[in-house]
Amino acid sequence: MDPLSAASKIAGSGLEAQATRLRIVSENIANARSTGDTPGADPYRRKTITFGAELDKVSGAQVVSVKKLGTDQSKFVEEYDPGSPAADDKGMVKMPNVNMLIEMADLREANRTYDANLQTIKQTRELVAATIDLLKASQ
Repeated sequence: MDPLSAASKIAGSGLEAQATRLRIVSENIANARSTGDTPGADPYRRKTITFGAELDKVSGAQVVSVKKLGTDQSKFVEEYDPGSPAADDKGMVKMPNVNMLIEMADLREANRTYDANLQTIKQTRELVAATIDLLKASQ
């Protein structure tokens, strides 16, 4: 496979991986205050994503893929909220282990990486079009 096609393949895999990351971060942000339904029940647990590199057999290029979706096993924070249906007998409610600062930083990084991969694809297309134009002009 030619280098321009390989570049598109690599950037495309990056787009897919970052789109999945954006979805996971969005779910975490949306559920940052989701508690359990019953007293003492566990709330929403933060989701995580792990990437891996793999060889694309067709193109021979190293591409990125989602290796694993998991959950963050860190402890839940407890807040005093005796009016909540999830409050235990002491009025404490387990809150999700989602840190909004971390999620916003992850969201920003994933968005920038997605944009960088998109720009790579656009530039690769421009190079292919320019190459075709040069070939047409030389005939």
